[in-house]
Amino acid sequence: MFVGHAALAFALVGGVAIARGWRAERALALGVVAGAFAALPDVDMVYAIVGVAGAAGSDALAVAGAFWSTGNVVHRAVTHSLVLAPPVALLAALRATDTRIARVLSAAIALLLVSLVAVVGGALAALITLLFVLGAAVVGTVAARHAELTAGQVLVAALVGLVSHPFGDLFTGEPPAMLYPLDAALVTERVALAADPTLHLLAAFGVELSTVWAAVAVVCIATGLRPRAAVSPRATLGAGYAASVLLIPAPTLDLSYPFVFSVLGVGLLGVLPRVRLVGDSRGPSVEPPDWLGAGLTGLSAITVAWLAYAVAYVVVG
Repeated sequence: MFVGHAALAFALVGGVAIARGWRAERALALGVVAGAFAALPDVDMVYAIVGVAGAAGSDALAVAGAFWSTGNVVHRAVTHSLVLAPPVALLAALRATDTRIARVLSAAIALLLVSLVAVVGGALAALITLLFVLGAAVVGTVAARHAELTAGQVLVAALVGLVSHPFGDLFTGEPPAMLYPLDAALVTERVALAADPTLHLLAAFGVELSTVWAAVAVVCIATGLRPRAAVSPRATLGAGYAASVLLIPAPTLDLSYPFVFSVLGVGLLGVLPRVRLVGDSRGPSVEPPDWLGAGLTGLSAITVAWLAYAVAYVVVG
């Protein structure tokens, strides 16, 4: 759900800005900032590097397993807290205000948060919190300097991004500690989209694809882009991925890597050049795709592959 978090926040904030009559550039800039904040909570996965280093030399599945098992030691805790999201968003907004008092206040908030988490969760949690607040400060500063957003706009974008993130995690893994550092749980169980574990994973993947397409729709509305004109017919080749239902283990949350890596690989169809065997007087030609065509064709191919696999799983299963 890494991409889905950012795409959802982008679509929500950018879509509202466009509906309110903002210029396309500013609406999309605000959406990008919201997407950056929505991705920021997963900075806690940096600790997973320790597990990857320990699994060096192993096969891909072992490395992936080490990545998640190590990262989950601190994952979905302090950075996924609805209690800490407002002060972190305020810190980012203060960094977007180029005054000395704002910088002092943002530093004070950062120090207070890191100290609080150090007392509650220990040194490792404090380190993750430090990375979290530093990331928020950087995004807030960049948003003000390069996107020319006000402190209030940064605050709203940060709140939407940070608060929406943990709810997106309710479909996969353990529910986030949304009330950290309080010793209470807002949600205790994962939201089940289907009783069958494979259908649940496929549904969760479909939710993420939907958020990406929602982000694409916002961009198209803002800029007048026509996605149908950019998507190559070769995206339909993704339907051939249905055959993999016989080749890879049925994916579940505990064994999703073979499916996820391979279905995303189908997106490479988007970067394939267009070969014209019958060209003009100069003979056959090879035309590389533009970035828009490559991206939308790849996304379409992945969507077709996911749908084809889901149908094949239901039929075969």
